Order: sequence, then C-alpha cells, then structure tokens
Amino acid sequence: MKKVIFAVIGLLLSTGAFAQTGISGTITDSAGEPIPGANIIIVGSTSGTTSDFDGNYTFSTDLEGSQVLRTSYLGFTTLDKEVDLNGTDVTANFVLQEGGQQLDEVVLTASSTFRSQKQAPLSISSVKMKEITKLSANSQADILRSVPGITAEGGGGETATNVFVRGLPSGGQYVFNPLQYDGMPLMSTFGLNSSAHDVYARPDIGFKGVEFVRGGSAILYGAGSVAGIINYTSKTGDTNPGNIVNLEVANMGRLKTDFYSGGQLGGEDSNTYYAFTGFVRHDRGPIDTGLPTKGVQFRANIKKKFDKGTFTVHGQFINDKAQFYLPIPLSGGSRERLAGNDGEPVEQLLTGELANTSFLTPGGTYNSPIADGVSTTGGYLLADFDYRFQDDLRFKSKVKYANYKHNFALYVGGDGANGNPITLDNYVASIAPDNLGYTAQYQSGNPNSQINGSDLVIDNLHVDRLRPMTDYSGEASLTKTIETMNGGSHNVTLGTFIARTEAEDVNYQYRVLSEFNNAPRLVNLNYADGAGNNVVYSEGGLYNRIGQTSNNFLSQNRLAFYLTDEMIFDRWRFDVGFRYEHTDGENAKGGITSATVYDNPELTTALSDVQTADGSFIRSSIKASGWAVSFAGLYELTDATNLYANFSKGYFFPQIRGFAPVAGISENAYDPENIIQFEAGAKFGTSKFSGSVAAYYVALKDRIKIQQAIVGGQLIDETRSEQDTRTIGLEATGDYEIASNFNLRGTVTYQGHEITKNTDFDLVNGTSTEANVGNKLARQPNFLGSLGAYYDNNKFDANFGVNYTGSKYASDVNDIELDAIPIGRLGAGYTFGKPEENQSVRLGFSIFNLFDSDGITEGNPRAGAAGQSETEFFVGRPILPRRFFLTATFNF
Repeated sequence: MKKVIFAVIGLLLSTGAFAQTGISGTITDSAGEPIPGANIIIVGSTSGTTSDFDGNYTFSTDLEGSQVLRTSYLGFTTLDKEVDLNGTDVTANFVLQEGGQQLDEVVLTASSTFRSQKQAPLSISSVKMKEITKLSANSQADILRSVPGITAEGGGGETATNVFVRGLPSGGQYVFNPLQYDGMPLMSTFGLNSSAHDVYARPDIGFKGVEFVRGGSAILYGAGSVAGIINYTSKTGDTNPGNIVNLEVANMGRLKTDFYSGGQLGGEDSNTYYAFTGFVRHDRGPIDTGLPTKGVQFRANIKKKFDKGTFTVHGQFINDKAQFYLPIPLSGGSRERLAGNDGEPVEQLLTGELANTSFLTPGGTYNSPIADGVSTTGGYLLADFDYRFQDDLRFKSKVKYANYKHNFALYVGGDGANGNPITLDNYVASIAPDNLGYTAQYQSGNPNSQINGSDLVIDNLHVDRLRPMTDYSGEASLTKTIETMNGGSHNVTLGTFIARTEAEDVNYQYRVLSEFNNAPRLVNLNYADGAGNNVVYSEGGLYNRIGQTSNNFLSQNRLAFYLTDEMIFDRWRFDVGFRYEHTDGENAKGGITSATVYDNPELTTALSDVQTADGSFIRSSIKASGWAVSFAGLYELTDATNLYANFSKGYFFPQIRGFAPVAGISENAYDPENIIQFEAGAKFGTSKFSGSVAAYYVALKDRIKIQQAIVGGQLIDETRSEQDTRTIGLEATGDYEIASNFNLRGTVTYQGHEITKNTDFDLVNGTSTEANVGNKLARQPNFLGSLGAYYDNNKFDANFGVNYTGSKYASDVNDIELDAIPIGRLGAGYTFGKPEENQSVRLGFSIFNLFDSDGITEGNPRAGAAGQSETEFFVGRPILPRRFFLTATFNF
C-alpha cells in the first residue's frame, strides 16, 4: 500500500525531463492599457498561464515545434499567434480588440482551468456587468431571465427571486443552484431556514460579470450543485487606477448610487492592489406601499501579488431593507386587478401604518420588523490563496466566514376566512352574525376617519421570520498538469470542501384588518354582541395577536472530497470526476405555549391570548452520505463547430427543516435526493455568429418538498411530499452580427416535464395520499424564449428585447393554468469623452416591462390542500409594473 501511495505522490510531483522553452509577453487592449487576468494557452494542450496586473505573463513548456498560442479574456476577441518552440525563449505580445463573441468568453466556474465557453463540454451562460448596469437590473430575475432553461420569477421585488432550472421541482429560491461570490456560496447549506441566497447580498458594479454553469461538472467542485452554479466574479485593482460612479433614478422615488474604485496601494513597485465598491439607495417603489426600500452595501478586496501567486482578502458589509410583495386578490375570471375603495386598481396591500407595530407576549414585548420587509445586516470575510509551485503544479484555497442578522417579513394577502375583499357590513355579519350594531374607524385617527359600511375591507396574515445565520466554509485543491507522449495533457485536481452552517428559524405572526386599497389604512372595529356587551374585535388594526409560532435552531456540517481530470487530446476534450460527501446536522424544535396577556374583558380571546416559546425542545440529528460522477466530452469538428455531451449522477441533501424532530427518536431517517442528467449538443462560433443547441434529460428521485398553508389562521408546514420527476428539453441560443456593432440575440427552450411519483403526507392530520402522478410540475412552463436587438459602437448604444415565459400551472394539481407572460425592455445611451482612457460619462435610460404586462408569476402556493377557487376571486402574484430608469455612469 505504501508503494502505491508513494507512486501516486511521485506522479503528481514529478516534472518532465524534457527541454523547456520559456514564453513571455504583454497583453493590452487597443488603447495600450494592460489586461490583467487574460488567459494564455498553447492550443491543444494545457500549457499556459494568466496575465498579471500589468498585463505581463510568463510560463515554460516542454512542447516543441510549431504551436499556436491563444489568448482570450471576457469581452474581447480571442487572438491566436503561431510560435516556433525550439528551446529558445519566445516573446509574444498581444493586442486584444473589444467585442468578442459570446462563446469566446472565459469560463471560471465549475472547472479547474480557464477555458472558453466554446471549449467547455457543458451549458454555460454569462453576462458582463457592463450589460447588467445598462439593464438597470435590480433582482436576479432580471439578470437570469434570458438564460435558456431557466424560469426566473421576480414578482416579489428585489430579493428572494424564485429560480427553476430545467424542470427540477422546487418552491424556487435557488434550491438546486447556489448563488456564489468569487467561487464561494453566500450560504453553504440550503434549507436551514428557507431563505433565498440573494437575501444576503445584492449585485453592484464592482463585479466583472456573472456566469451560470448548468449541470455536468457543476456538481463536483466547491459547494457543488446538481442544477448549476451562479457565480459573480469581483473586480480587483491593478496598476492603472480606475473609478466608476453610476447614478440611477426612476419613477416612484428611486435614487441609487453605485460606485467602484480600484488601484495600487503604495509606490510604483508595490505588488498590493485594492478595490472598493458598493451602493447607497432609497426607493418608494416599484409599488408604493408607504414602506421604503433603503440601505447600503459595501464590498472591498485587497490583493497581494507574489512571484508565483496571489493572496486576496474580500469583505462585505450590508445593511439593507427591501420590500417584498406576495400574491393579492384578483378578479376570479379575468385575473385583472380589483378596484379599491378609491376606484384605483389594487396592486399591493402592504401598509406603512404597520410600521412600529408591537404587542405584549408572555415572554416580553415583541416589536415587529414588518416595515423592513426583507432586512439583512451583516457580511462576510473571504480569503483566497492561489499559488503555482511549478508551471504544472498549482494550489488554490478559499476560506470564508459569514454572519447575518436576517428578517423576512411577509404580508400574506387574500387569505382571510371571510371573503376577499368584502364590504364592512358583510364582514361584521360574518364574524358576529348576532351582533346588535358596530362602530369602526380608520387607525389613522383623523376626524373624518369613519369607515362606511359599504367600503371594502380585507383581513390578512403577517409573518415575521427572524432568521440569523452564521456560515463557515472552505475549499482547497491541488492541480497537477501531466503532459502525455502523444501531445495530450491531463489536469488532475484533488480537492476538498468543508462547511458548517448555523441558523435560527423563529416566526411571529399576527392578523390585520384593513381597507381594500393601495397602501391601505388599518381598521379598528368594535361591535355589540347578542347580549349587548361591547366586544373589541380589532385594536391598532390587529384582530389576532397570535405571537410566536416557531422557535427552531438548526445546524449542518458538510465534508466533501473530489477528484477530477480535464483532458486534451488533439481535437478531443474530456472531463471526468468523482465526488463523495458526508453531511450531519441537528434540528432543535422549540415548544410553543399560549397565555392570557391582556386583561381587558372586552377583548376577544384572539387579542388577549398570545403565544410564546415555552423553553422546551425536541431534538434530533440527521446524517447521510452522497456521491456524484460526471463524464463529459467535446470534439472540435471544425474551427467553427464543436460537438459535446455530458452525463452526471448527482445528489442533493434536502432541507433539514423538512425532517421535524419526533419525541423519543434521537435520529431522523435522512437520505439524499438523486438526480440523473444527460445533455448532448453543438456549439458554433464564427466572426459573425455564435450559438449553441442542446438536448437534455433530467430525472429526480426521492425529492422532499414542504408545502406551507394557512391552517387555523396561521401559516404552518401543512404537507410533506416525496416526489420523482422527469424532464426532457431542447435549448438553443444565437448571437448574430447583422451589421457592424449591431447584433440580434435570442434563446429558446422547450421542456416537457412530469411528476412520475408523488406521495403527500398531511402533517396536520397524519394521513398520506398518492396524487398528481403524470401531471406537469407547478410554476414551470413548457416554453421559454427571448429575442433582442443590440447596437453598441462605444459611443451610442441601444437595445430592445422581449422575454417570454409560456403558460404554466399554479400547482402540481394542474387545475389552474396561468397565462403566458411577455416582458419587454427598451434602453439606450450615449457616451461622452474618451472611454479608451477611462475618461467618460454615459447618459442612458432603460424601461422595464415596456408594455406594462400584468401577467401572474404564481398563484397562491399558501392556499394549501384546499386549493383556491376562480369563481369570484383569484389570489395570484402579478409581475412588477412598468418602470422608467435614468442613469449616468462616470468613468475617471
């Protein structure tokens, strides 16, 4: 055994005894500015390197004879040069031109080496931050909506985007595809408190761009993901200082300032560089609720460059509050917005009058953060070490610590038991049919605050989810390049990923009576019961103080090892890899009790009795192991066309919160979900056209799904489902240069998906049923597409595009179908000054939802097993309304 171990170590550490040729040079843009981080490689091999902050590069190789040296960088045209390798050092300088085709962009994610999208045997999409800034994108949905195979719902606002990938079932929120910054996930373990990853951070102009790698080897590296990985890469400073300020204003009172500053620390000979970026903003929209969206984010990094590597420290601080919109009552037949008491269509029922809501509980005074919406305070520190021992031996390591205080305040619209909406007279008759009369007035307390009996009111549930989270994670890998005798090469990577996440899931709830209007006023209601006694039904707008409804503490550990090999043989490229992972965790579910807190005899029991934690806990642990394999191959058929295929067997560890502790049982049965994926396609890249076409198959087994619903007036986990699903799909992308600087771009996806097995466990009544087998998956269309025209000559730029999401079912029951949604965007800008010298200003505009479509992204997933009716009212979440943005971007 020892001989075998030493033989493997020797193989990894050995270097060839062949003649070495040194290759060096400089890479600049057309203005002569150095390009740091550009990829330089000898075509048909893995010999190569990346340029430093001054655009310089150097490496050595034992290859001989005539070879092609290729350099590429995100957003620039790839350039080749022929060199003769004979043992004498070679100098090769490159000048890259902007405007590279989409498939020439460098891939950093789910790979151990730099390579272009065209050379990678899997599906990859990328967007530059320059384009995201022009888009005035304020949520992940805006950015990801044009990615083929992706359904991105952004009706909730800036955070908690629901993302569905290739027919994999979920409630959204990045279940199968982690959101990463600089190669590390914002949260290493999904599902401890159900919060979407994007609540912990927001995009800003300090990124180079974002990549979305779907399927294939995405399961192997780092945190791993069966569906794919969304990875943002930060800008780092270089020897040429640069500053960017982007001002953005929009209707509904939006004012946002993004900024970036980067450069060299110390004198001209310093090898230390900095970058500082972030935003400050205040916003009353896009829907006016009387509750603002406001906050700041600061991110920074410092990079130290060594002769053979770099050490970078990244940091983030965020204190941001973003309003969040849930489904509202709509017309049952047309699903159009209903008119409120003022005659205007009701777009949202959040109200600023709930700010500073508080009430007594047996455990003390509770102050609701409902006015903050989705509130996140905290940040992370990330250390990134990259060192090349030799040209063929590289070590990489990342360590991250994150800590956030996170509140997720929800207004669950249209869930009341008395019709939604309903006149005040009919409402009182419903709650107190024997009443002898009532008095009602608006909480505002104005002299004219009396509400009429014919005015519409609505009762709703408010949920405050208090979800602090701490995350520790790290990754380390060693990559050895091995050249073969026939000119091929291997990049063998051995790596590990480790993480621990601790989170709380503490919920408070209360119910509110308000008028049916935009930014509604709260309603105080008293009535006389059948005996003539005065009854206080709603006080301060609250008619049920409920109190604390959950008190859960969860933790999870992960430890993974992976071994991969990226191979190149003439026109062939192969990727193979294996990953093994073990997880264990704990779930502590706290008990809840109710007690009388308010002694006013005129109060209803719902107002006088309040729930709180009783100090007891039921605890259980889980543990499981999973393994994944990935095989992929690519063949360069011609200079313009590559054929590829990949297969992967992956796993997904389900939410621990779906395995509630049971008294007397210390360990829960816990198994990973298994996912099989296969994809085959072709990639095309010429000077005028780039694109791809692919067919894919995705099968999932043993999916655990938790469905929440309003039961007994409270939001609870009602159903736990076990599912198998299957999806077959086709994707195509295209980018065609119609004329100089004028491109037509489009994507199209067709996916046929179905539920092949489904068992629902009723968590309230303890029963189980088989249902929905053969049905389509909830909230996922069969057809997705985008088409747009783009012009950019570095002075004037303009774009017009439409994203199309086909019809889909509101639930797995397939009883209610939601109409297709087209979302149009229009934008243009003009750049003054000298962009090539970083002395410019761009003035532009952008219009989101150009045609002001009023489609429904989802029905009411909280309607529960009872479903929902379309006879009179339909509860659904509309897409956000049209919004106009003006921007000014300064580079200096």
